[in-house]
Amino acid sequence: MSSTPPDEDRPSGADDLLYVHKPSLMGAPWELRLRPDALEWRTGRYHGRIPYDRITRIRLSFRPVTMQTRRFVTEIWGPGAPRLSVASTSWRSLIEQTAQDQAYGAFVRELNARVAAAGGAASFETGVLPLLYWPGVVVFVGVAAGLAALTLHALATGAYSGAALVAGFLALFAWQSGGYFRRNRPGRYRPDAPPKELVPDG
Repeated sequence: MSSTPPDEDRPSGADDLLYVHKPSLMGAPWELRLRPDALEWRTGRYHGRIPYDRITRIRLSFRPVTMQTRRFVTEIWGPGAPRLSVASTSWRSLIEQTAQDQAYGAFVRELNARVAAAGGAASFETGVLPLLYWPGVVVFVGVAAGLAALTLHALATGAYSGAALVAGFLALFAWQSGGYFRRNRPGRYRPDAPPKELVPDG
């Protein structure tokens, strides 16, 4: 955590962009501000500052959770700073997470543009780690194939209601898990063109 206070006394100008989200119900909200030369962050009594040319890595991913199936996350790495995780949703109550697609998308696109303009050596990545992604794909294909085989078997034996039930579960599984793996394929992207499937327009 940084011990250097952020530029709190400097007024926010047209070049500043603020994004606020609350990643957990009980924790403090995170405030992330794009200054002309650096990303500043604050949560509770902790705060820090990372110059754009010192950001080493940005990763975009799709991370649905139980109460918010449309949730995007940007992770940011820089020397001497914790890994920053910026989500497109924010906790509002015990049973509600609010989507902030428009504000999140604007923040992430501007962050990418400023990091690229700073001329550092940042790596711009998409998806989850390959060591997690590809075994997950194998499991997904295996489960989908098993459910399809069960559906065909039920149809062959005349168990039409059972076939319909399994087919419905297969369709739901393919839609949810298939969307997750489609969006989270490991790769790279250009900072001037972050992928729309991971950076919503709002």
